[in-house]
Amino acid sequence: MASFLDTTIRTLGPCRHESPLALNDIEDDEIANFVSNDTRIRYQVEILPGKPEDNETFFEKAGPRQHLFFNPARTRAAIATCGGLCPGLNNVIRSTFLELYYNYGVRDILGIRYGYMGLTFKAPPPIKLRTEDVDDIHRTGGTILSSSRGSHDVAEMVDFLVNREIDILICVGGDGTMHGAHAIAEEIARRNLPISIVGVPKTIDNDIQFVRQTFGYFSAIESARDILDGAHYESKGTPNGIGLVKLMGRDSGFIAAGAAIASQEVNFVLIPEIPIQLDGPKGFLATLYRRMTERHHAVIVAAEGAGQHLMAKRGELDASGNEKKADIGIFLREKITAYFKEKKTELNLKYIDPSYIIRSVPANSQDARLCDSYARNAVHAAMAGKTDVMIGDWNGYYVHVPIPVAVSSRKKINPESDIWRAVISATGQPHSWS
Repeated sequence: MASFLDTTIRTLGPCRHESPLALNDIEDDEIANFVSNDTRIRYQVEILPGKPEDNETFFEKAGPRQHLFFNPARTRAAIATCGGLCPGLNNVIRSTFLELYYNYGVRDILGIRYGYMGLTFKAPPPIKLRTEDVDDIHRTGGTILSSSRGSHDVAEMVDFLVNREIDILICVGGDGTMHGAHAIAEEIARRNLPISIVGVPKTIDNDIQFVRQTFGYFSAIESARDILDGAHYESKGTPNGIGLVKLMGRDSGFIAAGAAIASQEVNFVLIPEIPIQLDGPKGFLATLYRRMTERHHAVIVAAEGAGQHLMAKRGELDASGNEKKADIGIFLREKITAYFKEKKTELNLKYIDPSYIIRSVPANSQDARLCDSYARNAVHAAMAGKTDVMIGDWNGYYVHVPIPVAVSSRKKINPESDIWRAVISATGQPHSWS
């Protein structure tokens, strides 16, 4: 994979303005340093026996540059939050504003309303952000700018940026948002315009490539853990009780896996990466039945994208262009109920779908730190004229990832990985259903 990675970062042109940040390039003087454009972070850390070492692929390290493309006094920046809600959106808005306003001296900062829809001329106009607008927003969930899903005409969005004289656009979102940001950057490049497009990776699914941890994930699994613990108490509170919980995770099961490991009260975790087999002596239903005859209670967690091969495809697309998933939670509830009825065994099943709760909570302390770092590094990249770039988190460093590389695939759970081994250890479930 590494040999096909083009990690070259696109820039708008020469950087002719001195940075106003109180940093320098002197080591060991107790003053933080600027980051050189030549500083690189190695792609490959782990060298497996018998595998060649990759000495060619590196990411450009993120951070403040000594020379800027934009003159802060004459720069207009804008922030857009796109896609579904996620813990930490307000934190990113606030830290982006603070870095631009106080550290760089940018005084013209706009908040785009309703995501990419706000870059169309029919949408509500942007709001000019002030310090009082962002003072306390990091303590609340959601986004003060609101958000939306769906694609819009790229040419119109670039026309909007030109019409509003916006120099920098910080796009906060997940995979679909980054696809949109790349399309905007491509149209800007085609017109040869000096506008920077920088992405901040946001998704509680934690499924963006070259990002160890997207913000919102820790808060989501913390919230989900409380729900799983509640499902555990419910299951033990009745004869043959089952707590069935559906969590978000369209294509990747990171929330389901992370919450189950944190809870330690889950018995089965079903994710999109591991095919489910319902029937047969080693299938899920028979395994669940054996668990119930022995322990008389169980907690099941299903990621929303799990088991799609078991159900008829809906053939519909959501506003973001993704195929709508069949409801694995309802499907499992019906299949489990029918199976236990056939076995003439009493069952008390509680079905819980907390998806829209866990994504709207405020960011916890760990996510708040991530939000601040992603936001400030996005500002550094934009002021230096970097574009079509997303802030990544690779091998313990913040890096610049070309958006086309970031969206080339989705990050998924490897069945041979540490996280899935931890799930197997915590639940005791089989490694496979066949």
